[in-house]
Amino acid sequence: MQITRFGHAALLVEHEDQRVLIDPGSFSRDETFSLTDLDAIIVTHQHADHVDPNRIGALVAANPRARLLAEPQTATALEQFGAWHETASGMTVDLGALSVTGVGSRHAVIHPDMPGIGNVGVLVEAGGTRLFHPGDSYESVPDNVDVLAVPLSAPWAKVSETVDFVRAVAPRVVLPIHDCTISDLAYPIYWGRVSEMGGADEALLLGQDGSATL
Repeated sequence: MQITRFGHAALLVEHEDQRVLIDPGSFSRDETFSLTDLDAIIVTHQHADHVDPNRIGALVAANPRARLLAEPQTATALEQFGAWHETASGMTVDLGALSVTGVGSRHAVIHPDMPGIGNVGVLVEAGGTRLFHPGDSYESVPDNVDVLAVPLSAPWAKVSETVDFVRAVAPRVVLPIHDCTISDLAYPIYWGRVSEMGGADEALLLGQDGSATL
């Protein structure tokens, strides 16, 4: 399994001849929206930093054979941009050389006065490796995760919760995502605590555009 970061929460996951893009949002690198030959585009929830409403249409048009998978509220919001299929916790979609399974159902609480929205994380399995991208939630903890893409900073998160989430998932490898809101000066503080205290065997820092084969 090859994992490439495209900025903030966007990941391209490749295995054999399959290519899956997760969460192409407004903080993603411009190159994200030039990707082609995608087998699936997956959106965990409706916030713009996970799906850019101004550019998702062109990305879908450039990938006519891609399966379009999104959390139910998001699938409805995106229906003008193609035939989006709803994901759900426990639902598995077979994409040939890899499979994706929905995890969870609710976005983390930002503030009690704000309306809640849905969030379905993604468990990608390929070649015996399991990658978990939780979207915006620390609520659900799937079993046997090899690689955790952990949201490092968010309006709904604090470092102690991030560390506890990594410990609960207990991955072999942890890599940070959802980190465009952290300044270069502050980044080592956040990542240092999570990488040192989370307990993963390997802490993998890919920047905003790095790639690794796991």
